Amino acid sequence: MGNLQDFQKLVISNAGHVEGLAEGDKAPDFILPNALGNDVSLYEKLQSGVVIIKFYRGEWCPICNLDLREIQGKLPEIKSLGASVIAISPQNPAMALTAKEKNNLDFEVLSDANQKIIKAYNLQFDPGKDYHARRDLALLNGNGSKTLPVPATFIINTDQVIVTAHVEANYTERMGVSEILSVLKDLAD
Repeated sequence: MGNLQDFQKLVISNAGHVEGLAEGDKAPDFILPNALGNDVSLYEKLQSGVVIIKFYRGEWCPICNLDLREIQGKLPEIKSLGASVIAISPQNPAMALTAKEKNNLDFEVLSDANQKIIKAYNLQFDPGKDYHARRDLALLNGNGSKTLPVPATFIINTDQVIVTAHVEANYTERMGVSEILSVLKDLAD
């Protein structure tokens, strides 16, 4: 495999078939451990307001870290609009703690080590053997699997319905915090 751009194209092409859940779908509930090993339930969080879920590849991914830090930078505004944030990766709780500490995150960072929830949201894919030759996901993922989630953002209302879904095979493109705030403002009106 040649340069980084060729590598990115390969990952994007392997993830291109992943569509994720869509706007209007009911969000599957989950109970996952946070960075301290305490269980967090989506449906319990929804009792307090809208929930934003950010699925990310792992704390080893610089683009994921930038995305999470961008959310952290607007967390007071997100909270003022009655919403909370949950980030989910296939890494174990210790790596969730690393992500939380590395990025100074004040929101829940959850571990889906078995990728059960990543599968439930239709985000799981195998980036392919060329990718595996460059990065050993078995060492990075909590259960030793060689699959990743397509990065995604879901905004879920208190009726457990996905009101916005952003699922993008190009892992360098994420739903920006300004778009998230716009959706939250519309929901608050």
